[in-house]
Amino acid sequence: MNAVEIILGILVILVSLIIIFAVLFQQGRRAGINGAISGGADTFLSKNKARTADALLSRWTKYVAILFFVLAIVANIIALRG
Repeated sequence: MNAVEIILGILVILVSLIIIFAVLFQQGRRAGINGAISGGADTFLSKNKARTADALLSRWTKYVAILFFVLAIVANIIALRG
């Protein structure tokens, strides 16, 4: 193993951990239904704030997932050449 393979391996692991945490921090799609059934009332500002934060997390999850697949493909190509 050369240094490039080690660095790419570490990057793949770090990016995969970031994806895991980003997915875990997102709210579920059915969170609004459960809140309405249990009687929890949100203000207008808190609903928009949650949507904005959730949309930001969702967008970043997409970007990090694309980065993960690109890194995995590059690491695989480098490993096969070596």
